[in-house]
Amino acid sequence: MNKVIDFIKSSRVELDKVIFPTKIQVKQAFIAVVIVVAVIAAYLALVDLLMSTIVSISLEG
Repeated sequence: MNKVIDFIKSSRVELDKVIFPTKIQVKQAFIAVVIVVAVIAAYLALVDLLMSTIVSISLEG
């Protein structure tokens, strides 16, 4: 039982050391992720369109 109590105490001490992000930091990170995902999605859509065009042209000819 003492091990469990010691674990809980040490966990609380470590949790006090954690620095949580502010709302502004979370908002900025969210916006950055959305922008990166949108850019990657657009790139992949462009590559897909290009590849499908190449395949359709090669099948016709």
